[in-house]
Amino acid sequence: MGAAFPFSAIVGQDEMKLALLCVAIDPSIGGVLIFGDRGTGKSTAIRALSALLPPSKVVADCRYGCDPARRASWCSECLARPARKQAITKSVPVPVIDMPLGATEDRVVGALNLEQALNSGVRSFEPGLLAQANRGFLYVDEVNLLEDHLVDLLIDVAASGENVVEREGLSVRHPARFVLVGSGNPEEGELRPQLLDRFGLSVEIRTPQDIALRVEVVRRRDQFEREPQAFMNTWRKHEQKQRREIIAARKRLAGVRVDNAALRWAAQLCMRVGTDGLRGELTLIRAARALAALHGRSAVGSEELVAMAPPALRHRLRRDPLDEAGSTLRIERAIGEQGMALG
Repeated sequence: MGAAFPFSAIVGQDEMKLALLCVAIDPSIGGVLIFGDRGTGKSTAIRALSALLPPSKVVADCRYGCDPARRASWCSECLARPARKQAITKSVPVPVIDMPLGATEDRVVGALNLEQALNSGVRSFEPGLLAQANRGFLYVDEVNLLEDHLVDLLIDVAASGENVVEREGLSVRHPARFVLVGSGNPEEGELRPQLLDRFGLSVEIRTPQDIALRVEVVRRRDQFEREPQAFMNTWRKHEQKQRREIIAARKRLAGVRVDNAALRWAAQLCMRVGTDGLRGELTLIRAARALAALHGRSAVGSEELVAMAPPALRHRLRRDPLDEAGSTLRIERAIGEQGMALG
């Protein structure tokens, strides 16, 4: 695989880039659903973000990329190792794993290694896509066309953070914590509500209609394809700056305050637009906190709440047959009625 297009060189699609940055800072926000036109840079942005992020530390030779700092989430293979081997770690790039629509359940969750079983008579587990995506990104293009049994599987794993396989005489548990990123065209079918609710943020992207912006997109992409190394060198300082900002935001995140005024503003907005449940408020607060950390601020303010309200809430609105306005417009209208002041 060749070099990824620099994240900082992506033109436009600011909401998509912001959503991806927020989940990179705080994965507990949940996944990102990207709906919109084909050829608008969805997969480019995801792979660019992965290349931008600092490497992750893993237990050396672990097939699941176990986190050395989170022993409670280790796989059984790491727990069974001698202490001296448990202490050996290495740094690896953040994984981005594609989940094709036609993937079998065995390919996704893992299965018995038939070749080893036939050749040596030893039953061993062959990890699947969920294992490869642990502590990284699982990308599903055309997620709205995903088969129902795979949707159910993703919902279960996303909720528990681990993959459990019990079949063919095997009993395996391993960590499977990943940021689920789905993309698709809403005209080709709707997403099941159970899976839709598992995405923390939802962004809408469109083909740029500004001529200058379109020209700049084509110019940069053409330069990258003709002289990738020279293009990467041009953007290296921008990438390094963005990486430092992400690292600093992760360190700052736990200390960012969310005052009662911010909580009340989020709750009032969710009530005003009619979201189901409380996941909307939780996601909005988490996303606003991540954005505040990225901004270098010590507390969540109105700027962060207003910026993250549409992606956190637009896919959680109840349908109103008497209101023809789109979900984004409904949220913006509600913010206008409520006002931006937190006090």
